[in-house]
Amino acid sequence: MCSYTVSEGISDIGRRIQAILFVAGSPVGDEELASVLSLPLSVTSGEIKILGDFLRRIRSGVLLQKSAGGWRMVTAEDVADSVSLFRDTARTQKIRLSRAAVETLAVIAYNQPVTRSEVEDIRGVRCERVIETLLSHGMIRIAGRKKGTGSPLLYRTTDIFLETFGLSSISELPTLEELQELAPPPEEKPRKADALPVEENDEQGEEDDLP
Repeated sequence: MCSYTVSEGISDIGRRIQAILFVAGSPVGDEELASVLSLPLSVTSGEIKILGDFLRRIRSGVLLQKSAGGWRMVTAEDVADSVSLFRDTARTQKIRLSRAAVETLAVIAYNQPVTRSEVEDIRGVRCERVIETLLSHGMIRIAGRKKGTGSPLLYRTTDIFLETFGLSSISELPTLEELQELAPPPEEKPRKADALPVEENDEQGEEDDLP
């Protein structure tokens, strides 16, 4: 609960600006804030400065930052380590992908758009059930059909995939090793050497604990 009051340096206008910037997904400019609040630009700019000074004065965990021609709320540098630890912990607690699911997801991410048979060729096992699991959790999506015999479905990763792995775009894909860190240790199962692709048992995948 906030302990500060109007008399301590923040007005009702400042609180409104703070709330808008808190929920905004991108920087908000002075002009836009002035328009939303139906205030003169000079008044709005003054309130933004007061709010910024106030947050610094009380050593708030969040501060105002000028970015891309607008303002946004950011975490203070001295609490960045705690925020980073929280993000890592929350992410690993929410994601419990089986090794098969992580490998399949990585193949799709790095080769998209890609068909199921192409994924299976790369992995050497059938992965219909794993793909169904990833689809059901929204980590991948059907992205049309590939031209050619049978017109097989194509798969791509989704925004949920990007959000889960903390990526802003697919160009920021982590290495395969980083993806595999989220998977449980490999099981020591005897493998049939030189076996033809077999249907993969995705019992672990069915137990995924996703958001």
